[in-house]
Amino acid sequence: MSTPTTPNRHFKQVDVFTATPYLGNPLAVVLDGTGLSTDQMQRFTDWTNLSEATFLLPPEHADADYKVRIFCPGRELPFAGHPTLGSCHAWLQAGGQPKHPGHIIQECGVGLVKLRQSQGPHGQRLAFAAPPLVRSGPLPEADVALIARGLGIPRSNILHHAWCHNGPQWRGVMLASSEQVLALKPDGNILAGLDVGVVGPRGKVGVLGARPDGDGCAFEIRAFFHVIDGGVKEDPVTGSLNAGVAQWLIGAGLAPSSYVASQGTAMGRAGRVHVEQVGTDIWIEIGRASCR
Repeated sequence: MSTPTTPNRHFKQVDVFTATPYLGNPLAVVLDGTGLSTDQMQRFTDWTNLSEATFLLPPEHADADYKVRIFCPGRELPFAGHPTLGSCHAWLQAGGQPKHPGHIIQECGVGLVKLRQSQGPHGQRLAFAAPPLVRSGPLPEADVALIARGLGIPRSNILHHAWCHNGPQWRGVMLASSEQVLALKPDGNILAGLDVGVVGPRGKVGVLGARPDGDGCAFEIRAFFHVIDGGVKEDPVTGSLNAGVAQWLIGAGLAPSSYVASQGTAMGRAGRVHVEQVGTDIWIEIGRASCR
C-alpha cells in the first residue's frame, strides 16, 4: 500500500476460518503500520472493500508480542476475532518471534489477548482465548422484539437470548434449528444500529446442547453487523461473535465444552470455528489460514 505521504508498505490478504481457499473470511493485514494516522488506516480499510483490515505495530505493553489496530468500513474496532487470528498468522509468517514459543500475546483495544500456536495433522493451528465479556446476561425484551421483527420471524421463534458484547456489541439470539437460521432474510432498516448474532443447532438438541450433524458441526451461526451509512451487512465468519456466543452457550448449558460451529453457509462460504473450554478459558481456533 502507499499514499501520497507514505512509502510503500507490504500487506497480506489472509483467508481465515477455512481449510478451503476463498471460502473463509478475508482480511488485509498491513505488516508495518508505524507512522500511519487513524484517517490513513481508515481510508485504506475502506479501499480494500473487506470486512476488516488490520495494522501491525510495535507493542507498548511489556508483555505483548505485537500491537494491532483493527478497522472495519467506517470505524475502528477494539477487538475482532478473525482479524486477531489472521493478524497473528501474518505476523508469524513475516518472521515474528513470540517471547514464549507457542504462546502469543496480542495488544489491542480491549487490552491483552492470549493466543496459542500448535501443530495439527494439516499444519499450523492458531486459537485465541475469548476476552472477558463487557456485558452479559439476557437482552432487554424490547431488543428481542425488535430483533425478531428485523429478522422477519415471530418473537416465539427466539428460544434464548443474551448479550455477547466483547468489544463489538453483539446481541445473540438462538432459534430452534439451523434451517430457521439459514432461511432468515433480515431487514436492515429495522436492525440499523445493531450487531446481531443468530445461532441454531445443526444436529439434535440434548441435555448438553446441540450434537454434531453429519459434517461434525453442532451449530449454524450468522452475523449481521451495522454499517455507518445505515442498515446491516452479513459477515462471512466472525471470531468475536463466536467467542461471545461460546461463553454464553457453554455457561448456560446450551452447548458442550467443545464443539464446531459452521458459519458463512448462506453466503456460499465454508467457515468452521472450533471451540474448546480449557479451565476458565474458552479458545476459538482455526485449523488453517491461507495467506497471499
